[in-house]
Amino acid sequence: MGSSSVKVALLDAETGKPLASAYSPVSEMKIHAPQAGFAEQDPDNWWQELINATKLLRQEIPFAKKDIGAIGISYQMHGLVCIDKNHRPLRPAIIWCDSRAVEYGATAFEKIGQAFCLEHFLNSPGNFTASKLKWVKEHEPEIYEKTVRVLLPGDYMALKMTGEAITTFSGLSEGIFWDFKENEIARSLLDFYGIDPSLIAPAHLSFGEQGRLQASAAEELGISAGTPVCYRAGDQPNNAFSLQVLEPGEIAATAGTSGVLYGISDQNAHDKKSRVNPFLHVNHAPGKTRLGVLMCLNGTGILNSWLRREFFNQESYESMNNGAALVPVGGEGIFCYPFGNGAERILENNNPGAQIRGLDFNRHSRYHLARAAQEGIVFALMYGAEIMETMGLPLQRIRAGFANMFLSNLFAETFSNLSNCPLELYNTNGAVGAARGAGLGAGYYKQVKDCFRGMEVIRRVEPVKIHTGRIGEIYERWKKGLQDLNKNQSVNS
Repeated sequence: MGSSSVKVALLDAETGKPLASAYSPVSEMKIHAPQAGFAEQDPDNWWQELINATKLLRQEIPFAKKDIGAIGISYQMHGLVCIDKNHRPLRPAIIWCDSRAVEYGATAFEKIGQAFCLEHFLNSPGNFTASKLKWVKEHEPEIYEKTVRVLLPGDYMALKMTGEAITTFSGLSEGIFWDFKENEIARSLLDFYGIDPSLIAPAHLSFGEQGRLQASAAEELGISAGTPVCYRAGDQPNNAFSLQVLEPGEIAATAGTSGVLYGISDQNAHDKKSRVNPFLHVNHAPGKTRLGVLMCLNGTGILNSWLRREFFNQESYESMNNGAALVPVGGEGIFCYPFGNGAERILENNNPGAQIRGLDFNRHSRYHLARAAQEGIVFALMYGAEIMETMGLPLQRIRAGFANMFLSNLFAETFSNLSNCPLELYNTNGAVGAARGAGLGAGYYKQVKDCFRGMEVIRRVEPVKIHTGRIGEIYERWKKGLQDLNKNQSVNS
């Protein structure tokens, strides 16, 4: 369940092969913005789109109600759903890209103490779910008073399925409701915000039965009542799981509208400037610390789509990529800084805007711009990777789905050469990963490795020694330009 659509996938449990998938709506779901910086969605629209997508899935491949053995859920992270005693939403969900709570998080970070927050929460309270709840308490006290549970988006979808209002430990950490040092709910933050701890739903592990499909939901979805819901995870932890990224040294990458690197750590590590965000990973368990460290770049595929619209007259991405690949490494002097989609956490929440530097009207074409954009995105991701490395997360092996920017050979090869790491591209997506998680949580798969049968490497990209040095030199020059960009941002601020 994303903020644009709900995708449903059906996995053959025995072979591990994806059978079919469908999504709804065809056009993107509406995001309401009642004020600047606000972003809300109606939780019941998510449920209706799930019903629609399941019907479309059945058109792709007819299946009987009893054929479904277990359900897994992956969802857009960091949202807030407030429900009443009848399990009904009290207001629209405040979703991940809503920035209304930034001020509350910043105040908490200073007043509680930066060192305390990073030691206990591994993050600044920031604009995460706990801070959004504080906003509701302050601005909509009548809503807060009627709230009996606060849920993440995936928790609400599970509630609609099972009738049970529960969450996961990983989910608590993504909302900054978890104290890593005390290994319990983040009571110090709740106390500071004046939030009643009883509003926090009981937590379960990400894998294992989390309720069974109630009759009303079964009727709407066309699946047998009693079917177990056995897995739940936010989209980025689930993407990592989908790619079998579970142990230290493994990195999952995505490059859709935004770009993400998600690495695994076995230590409660944090970045002193809170530029990357550690959360409990899906396979974290008592006595087995597994954290997912998330680095996000807002301007990734959105930059490529902007170029296509404004400079390529909607030419195909394949044609753009092929033309860009003919341009020499480094774009013959063009540097792109892809920071045009809002404040970047890796830049300490600065928003310098996107920039193209070194443009020469006598030498450069639109394909130079296309190459510079792809290299700039890789450079920005690598800048975030260097932050992760200071936390003890070295790049050793990187996995990604064969989709979005990774469909470009130029992008994949630049990524592998600059990181000096093998890059593996797989035939998977978040919905398929959630299905695999459901099989593991239901006990159909007895070992973790079993649930990844049928997953295939579509392409493996190895770093090429003669290219790694050259791209590394260009990256160092790009970083020097980034320092100048940050200085200018500070002066303008």
